[in-house]
Amino acid sequence: MPAEIAIALAAALLLAVAAAVVAVRTRRVVTTPTERAVHAALHTASLAAHALRHGLDEDSAHRAAPFLRQLTGADAVVVYDAAGEHLAHDPAGAADALDEAGTVAADALTGQRRVMSGHRAGAMVAQTLRTGDGDALGVLVAITSRQPGPGMVGAIGEVAGYAASQLELADLDASRARLDRAEVLALRAQISPHFIYNALNTIASFVRTDPDRARDLILEFADFTRYSFRAAGQFTTLSDELRNIDRYLTLERARFGDALTVRLQVAPEMLAVVVPFLALQPLVENAVRHGLADRGGGTVEIVARDDGTDCVITVEDDGVGMDPDVLRAGSADALADGAPDASGHSAHVGLTNVDHRLRAAFGNDYGLVVETAVGAGTKVLMRVPKFRSGVRAGGGAFG
Repeated sequence: MPAEIAIALAAALLLAVAAAVVAVRTRRVVTTPTERAVHAALHTASLAAHALRHGLDEDSAHRAAPFLRQLTGADAVVVYDAAGEHLAHDPAGAADALDEAGTVAADALTGQRRVMSGHRAGAMVAQTLRTGDGDALGVLVAITSRQPGPGMVGAIGEVAGYAASQLELADLDASRARLDRAEVLALRAQISPHFIYNALNTIASFVRTDPDRARDLILEFADFTRYSFRAAGQFTTLSDELRNIDRYLTLERARFGDALTVRLQVAPEMLAVVVPFLALQPLVENAVRHGLADRGGGTVEIVARDDGTDCVITVEDDGVGMDPDVLRAGSADALADGAPDASGHSAHVGLTNVDHRLRAAFGNDYGLVVETAVGAGTKVLMRVPKFRSGVRAGGGAFG
């Protein structure tokens, strides 16, 4: 028995040694010095990018400066804005060289790069942060105690180019946000003045005959406008959109009575799906305004169903429909050929807006699909992903 135990222990020891050797070899293969250096550089670059993706100001420059210094290999860096104003420096000791760095940065703004040697701080390399179109966004000044060689000067140029690209992306993000706000404002402007006028008239008609209902309708109208004109983020949940649409339809049903029928079929798990703010409202309002109002009533059906990784939302009416050619063209010329405005043009504007916002948010696979013909009603299909990284329901206080 002792011999068997000894043999077993020896075998286990050999296996452990073999496993350790394999592990060491694996680590040596996977984590070579070059790979570690590349990983460290990429990680540092990502940290700098995160700081700069909100634009260039004192706060972002202060957060990015340590990472830019590491990427350049310099002893210190100083960051200036496009006007040559000092924003940040790293480390703190670089404050002693700010006067000289400011002079070099001002010179760099007139050209691509400025190298200055032979002063008390050592050598300075000033590289302008420029967009692809050549516009100056700021200046990065690298300070080194040794004479910078071509490799270091080139690295500083590459780091400056990388920082400029992140600032350009920040400006693009801001432009997209401004565009989205403008499109939401456009949708708000398209909320039919006729609907507001008719809703108020309907409420007024109940003031004497049914005061309780008039009061309820006033509250619905107030909540509808409060939601539609709130200071909101770019996205909201399907649940919130449907809640506001219910307010809208409550007011329209008060006007049309039994002539307007609404059918709603929504899978409960779809209520938390994120959709662009006010994306569904124009589709439903279009169904009522252009589909049913001209014939005194009809049916609107809203369906939200699970379709794998997507949520498919359809708004369908059995109203007068639209001319597909007019819908596609969406131009005054097409309307001049005899197509009525109520059946095509203003509907096209709202649908185009929603289609553009869907594609901008989720990609070209997520635009609107419209099925319609004159006298055959209209069906609008909206597809949104159930989950999308970076897309979440935006808050925003009520305005």
